[in-house]
Amino acid sequence: MRMKVFFAALLMLCSSSLVMAADYYVDITNRTGYTIYYMYVSPEDSKSWEEDVLGSDVLMNGDTQRVTLTGYKSPLFDIRLVDEDDDSYTFWNVDVSTQDIVVTLDNLD
Repeated sequence: MRMKVFFAALLMLCSSSLVMAADYYVDITNRTGYTIYYMYVSPEDSKSWEEDVLGSDVLMNGDTQRVTLTGYKSPLFDIRLVDEDDDSYTFWNVDVSTQDIVVTLDNLD
């Protein structure tokens, strides 16, 4: 009987952590007049930037890139973009469940 209770509790614990993790996405549109070479997206509570999500791709002026964020518990992210001149555009505490990003020169760091 104790084993059944233990396994039931373990199953509930595992399933509750799976429910907490979710997939999010954010559409990022480049209206800077420059090509964006790097795009870093990290959970808002992270102390460092994660890998460049563009990889070998670039985000040309006027284009939109959808970034899929898998397995996170919160929709709040920090987003940093770096253009061809090494200028950066940083957005803090973006709720990607309700907000997409349009990057302009007004967002220059």
